[in-house]
Amino acid sequence: MVNGIIGKKIGMTQIFKEDGVVVPVTVIKAGPCVVVQRKTVAKDGYDAVQLGLVEFVSPKKVTKPMMGHFKKHGDVAPTRLLREVRLEGKSEELKVGDKILVDLFKPADLVDVVGTSRGRGFAGFVKRHHFRGGAATHGSMFHRAPGSIGASAFPSRVLKGMKAAGHMGTERVTARNLQVVQVDVENHLLLVRGAVPGHPGTVVMIRRCKRR
Repeated sequence: MVNGIIGKKIGMTQIFKEDGVVVPVTVIKAGPCVVVQRKTVAKDGYDAVQLGLVEFVSPKKVTKPMMGHFKKHGDVAPTRLLREVRLEGKSEELKVGDKILVDLFKPADLVDVVGTSRGRGFAGFVKRHHFRGGAATHGSMFHRAPGSIGASAFPSRVLKGMKAAGHMGTERVTARNLQVVQVDVENHLLLVRGAVPGHPGTVVMIRRCKRR
C-alpha cells in the first residue's frame, strides 16, 4: 500500500475541540498526486511508485528529457514535483495514471512530515550549535568564541566535521509522530497537530510514521 503523499505547507492556525481545548495545527495541501512510474521487484529490485503532484505546469518549463520520461511511462501529463514512495505490505495493483488523494489518512493517524527547514543565513557558534560561550563579565574578552578547535603540534590542522560557524538552515528535517486532526477531502487539505519544517509554500512529504 502507498504510505505517503506530496504536499505543500500552507501555514499554521488553531482549531477548537468540542470541549473547548485549543489545538495548534499546520494546514497542508496534500495532493492530489498521480502515479507517474511503477517500480517492481522483478525489474527494479524493489517495490515503489513515483508520484507527481498534480498542478499546472507550462509546457515551456518542461525539458525534453523530462517530457520523454513522462511519455515513456504512460504519457502522463507533466508535473513539476516528483517523489518516490516505497510500497509496504500487500500492495494493491497500482497503475500509471492512478490518483493518490488525501483520504489516504484518517483523523487520529500518526504521520511523519519531511521538509526543508527555513534558511537562517550565516550564523555563529552559539546560535547554530548552541555553544555555551565564555564569561560575560570580568573582562574575559571571550564571549561567543568557539574555544580550541585543534591542537597546534599534532595534527596541526582542523579536523573535518568540526562544528563551526556557517550557513544555518535549509536542511532536510523530519517531524515525527504528528497526529492528524482533520482531513478535508474536497479541498485536499490535511490538518496535523503541531509545526512542520519550512516556510509557507514549502514542499513536504507526508508519510505514515515509521516508529512511534
